[in-house]
Amino acid sequence: MAGARTSTRSGKRLRKEFREQCEKVNAPCWMDGMPIDYTAPWDDFGNDDRYQMDHFFPVSTHPGLQDDPTNFRASHAGCNLARSNGDPVAPLGIPSRDWT
Repeated sequence: MAGARTSTRSGKRLRKEFREQCEKVNAPCWMDGMPIDYTAPWDDFGNDDRYQMDHFFPVSTHPGLQDDPTNFRASHAGCNLARSNGDPVAPLGIPSRDWT
């Protein structure tokens, strides 16, 4: 089946190492630039700010890049879900002033 996800020991190790690197530097979500809640468990489904690894090129369209660390991105679970396998939503950019 084309585009099918597979799980290997090597892939699991790569994903674990990537998360550890992201958490160590407190990497923000690559889509919106906001902080990620690295303390939230993966199954805290009510917390869209929890960490979830995303693939820049979706696995459904680029299955050969599933375990390629250069394709990994730190993201919010909510951003990853909203993006699905489509293009990321463009950020708003730098605000003209502080709107507090």
